[in-house]
Amino acid sequence: MTPLSELRRPGAVMIMAITASTTLTRHLGELGLRVGSRLTVIQPAAGRSGLLVYFQGQRLAMSDDIAAQLQVQSVAATTNQPTVSLADLPVHRHAVVATIAGRPELRRRLMDMGLTRGTLIELRQVAPLGDPLELAVRGYKLSLRKAEAAVIQVAEVEA
Repeated sequence: MTPLSELRRPGAVMIMAITASTTLTRHLGELGLRVGSRLTVIQPAAGRSGLLVYFQGQRLAMSDDIAAQLQVQSVAATTNQPTVSLADLPVHRHAVVATIAGRPELRRRLMDMGLTRGTLIELRQVAPLGDPLELAVRGYKLSLRKAEAAVIQVAEVEA
């Protein structure tokens, strides 16, 4: 992970962590800039001039101070990782959804719950008997059976 302000090339990135104050984090969240959000750097920072990003269909200018508080990772780096089943992911680890297999009804239900390709998830905890799993997905908690999690392939990322 690197601060957004230190990127020197245009490209797609994913926000992995926000180290800002609670007020600024809340304000960025209202704009849609949360952990797991994707944005495209159009013009990297040059000196103290800030940078230009493309996010949710619009251009957004960002100061170096704010960009320095957004820890990002290249989207290309997350797609080149080896995949593992979500059921085999260690607790408290972050991953990006790579593929969803299984019956069409199950795939549709999982996607309706927000588990789509490229989504950042965290395995929060596992029940004492190993089933179900609790995930953090798109700002909410989701519980899945281990059998359902087994059809989801994820790529681990550092967060």
